[in-house]
Amino acid sequence: MILQRLYPLRLWPDESRFDFMRLRHLSFPLSAALSIAIVFTFLTMGLNYGVDFKGGTLIEMQPKEKGPSAIAAVRTKADSFGFGEVEVQEFGAEGGVSLRFPIQPGGEAAQGVVVEKARGEFGGAYNFERVETVGPRVSGELVQSGTIGVILSVLAVLAYLWFRFERELAVAAIIGTLHDIVLTIGFFVITRHEFNMTSIAAILTIVGYSLNETVVVFDRTRELLRRYKTMPTIELLNLSINTTMSRTAITSMTTILSLLALVVFGGRAIEGFAQVMLAGVFICTYSAILISSPVLIYIGVRSGQRVPAGATGAAAAQPAE
Repeated sequence: MILQRLYPLRLWPDESRFDFMRLRHLSFPLSAALSIAIVFTFLTMGLNYGVDFKGGTLIEMQPKEKGPSAIAAVRTKADSFGFGEVEVQEFGAEGGVSLRFPIQPGGEAAQGVVVEKARGEFGGAYNFERVETVGPRVSGELVQSGTIGVILSVLAVLAYLWFRFERELAVAAIIGTLHDIVLTIGFFVITRHEFNMTSIAAILTIVGYSLNETVVVFDRTRELLRRYKTMPTIELLNLSINTTMSRTAITSMTTILSLLALVVFGGRAIEGFAQVMLAGVFICTYSAILISSPVLIYIGVRSGQRVPAGATGAAAAQPAE
């Protein structure tokens, strides 16, 4: 039997010398414009907070007979209940309808009256797929706990990055992580996905993925800084990204394929989470390559004595003794 040599899977050529740093002239203005737009939109529109944070009653219904739902008739009927302003939205491709009632005075019993009233009016034509009721005290506690959890987690990640790398690399990694958080929140603002406790889990997961992508690239950058003490910064950063690009491509593609399966087949319960995670993978990969690494050019990463701009590539690439 002749044993054939097995070659590892490569989605990016090992000998590639693509100039990623040149793209910073596009990525920096793009990210700056997106961040400013997200902050402005967040301050004006805010997030689409779910029942977890706002409190109240959320009911999702599917029509028993296939076809479009009469949204206007459902909204008119729900408003006639006298439970305050009701948010009525259509979701999915099969005529699904969501009703969101505000918190009713009277505790849990009053919230239960809302559900019974809705079942009595819509139960004949719709199947009730999801019913959630959260009181004002519980929603306030969830807001407080969720906010504290996110802040502490992000601070822990930033502290890890600060002690994990030298000062310049740590600053660049922190900037990249904050950039990913801002763009992820912007995804919630723009798409109007419901922001609830599951959304907090998605944000923390994306922060972890961002940390993983950045650490892989910066570990190679630090290794090359020690090996090539006279290589120009731009050339060194391009080399570090090119040599880790195959690993980044494989990781991103396997994650994207898994998330696509969740988006398509996961059902209503995790659809929003999967979509946010899918967007987060693209954001984190883009950030690690075109945001965090180019920042090192401007903050002056230390890599020993630099050669003059007109020096040859062979001299620039001379390794340390």
